[in-house]
Amino acid sequence: MITGLRPLTRQWTTLVPALAVVLLVFTWGRELPGAVVALVTLVLAGSVLAAVHHAEVIAHRVGEPFGSLVLAIAVTVIEVALIVTLMADGGDKSSTLARDTVFAAVMITTNGIVGLCLLVASLRHGTAVFNPEGTGAALATVATLATLSLVLPTFTTSKPGPEFSSVQLTFAALSSLILYGLFVATQTVRHRDYFLPITRQGEVSTAEDHAAPPSARTAWFSLGLLGLALIGVVGLAKGVSPIIESGVEAAGLHQAVVGVIIALLVLLPETIAALRSAGRDRVQTSLNLALGSAMASIGLTIPAVALASVWLSGPLVLGLGSTHMLLLALTVVVSSLTVVPGRATPLQGGVHLVLFAAYLELAINP
Repeated sequence: MITGLRPLTRQWTTLVPALAVVLLVFTWGRELPGAVVALVTLVLAGSVLAAVHHAEVIAHRVGEPFGSLVLAIAVTVIEVALIVTLMADGGDKSSTLARDTVFAAVMITTNGIVGLCLLVASLRHGTAVFNPEGTGAALATVATLATLSLVLPTFTTSKPGPEFSSVQLTFAALSSLILYGLFVATQTVRHRDYFLPITRQGEVSTAEDHAAPPSARTAWFSLGLLGLALIGVVGLAKGVSPIIESGVEAAGLHQAVVGVIIALLVLLPETIAALRSAGRDRVQTSLNLALGSAMASIGLTIPAVALASVWLSGPLVLGLGSTHMLLLALTVVVSSLTVVPGRATPLQGGVHLVLFAAYLELAINP
């Protein structure tokens, strides 16, 4: 019997999107009891993982640079759907949700994922080696995007409070798209070798460690399942969003914790993939995933949320407070010092993880 269940278990990425849509039909517009909320949350998390899996299958089939765009857009659709869903129902109290989620994604990727990967690789292989040219370019782009989108609104004067005016928001959205597009072109077309894993002698490794591309039939099948998974994520998030907010409020936690939960959920697949690459001594791949996720979170989410703000009634607060700006500045400085040598020890991984722990502590207890 156990042997017969194994093929079914291996097909979870096919079953979960279908289950999500079925569950959505039966729960839409209804108040959900605790047991159903737990089931919906479990299926929602599974749908996120399934969506990213199918996006990776499609990306592997179509190749670069389109493959990176498929995965980034799929993840961003999930993130934007969760943000907009909560903002639409939350009114003024959700005005900072986009800022909190994007900043959480930056801190999770640049400190949490990077710290874990450097620690795992250096403990297992002595030191973690990577290409400082490509990693430095990615870090510079993340720092610029974060400053333009999350720091500048705190200091602008066109509108009261840490908000952009319409013209400023348009400029930030367009700048984010342009910078993200330039980085994708650099990473996948013009200077692809800067982002390939390197050997311990500093030579670029062009060997591929993945399977042959899937067939066209498999890619089309994954495209359909990707659509189902995204529909399930958006719809189920709509159902559990009041429970997430009320749970955070009942626990006496700051509203920013909602953004942390969303970012952790969205970035879970990238975290797992990055740790696997670090364990195989392909740290450059891990850093590409981490910094690429941070870049997509800002470069694609900010324009999407800016567009959604046209029909959302509440304000859109993007400017960070002084504490978070200090954490961001320290993260950029520490990350720069980590990147420059092109290799890292457990110390660098530990420093990034302490910064991430400080962010979580301040999110829970500001």
